Amino acid sequence: MTLARSMLRNAMILGVFAAVTTGMIAGFNQLTSARIEASRQEELAKTLNTLLPASEYDNALLTDTLTIQDDTLLGHQVPETVWRATRQGQPVAVLFPVIAPDGYSGRIRLLVAIRANGEMAGVRALAHRETPGLGDAIEAAKSDWILGFNGKSLQNPDESGWQVRKDGGVIDQFTGATITPRAVVKAVHLALLYYRDHREMLFTPAPHPEKS
Repeated sequence: MTLARSMLRNAMILGVFAAVTTGMIAGFNQLTSARIEASRQEELAKTLNTLLPASEYDNALLTDTLTIQDDTLLGHQVPETVWRATRQGQPVAVLFPVIAPDGYSGRIRLLVAIRANGEMAGVRALAHRETPGLGDAIEAAKSDWILGFNGKSLQNPDESGWQVRKDGGVIDQFTGATITPRAVVKAVHLALLYYRDHREMLFTPAPHPEKS
């Protein structure tokens, strides 16, 4: 076998090996990505259902969505997803992220669920950097304080009541910490105001694509 033919043969072998390896890696990545996405969707569903049990709606909550962006009331710096819950075609609740920009250690990312009648179904802290042992009491796993928003609305309490007690409102702050609960209370109140002003838009069904 000449040197040229030997080199060609080796090049072909390496080429086949590279193609097979590339295909295997691509297939593995695709399979891994699918599993990661499925896991992400499962965790998202669990989070949403923590605030609104699946027994309360009958639509595909994870796909019945729209995108909003509001920096004034919701603190959004980028477009955010709204999940709409309905039952037999009737509005049940909307769930969407809210940012409290003025936490003790920076921005606090919340998830709020507001029922069709304007009452809070619940609030959860999704991300924050508040002080461990003090500000992190906004986490449901650390304290039941965040559960106090359940059932509240713009009428319960009234405008003046939507503050921590230290500021003259009716909502408790934490022992030794006021800035964190103050920021969360303000953000939740603003979310209710946003819902009041945009309820019709939030529940408007997504348009169906036109058939060609």
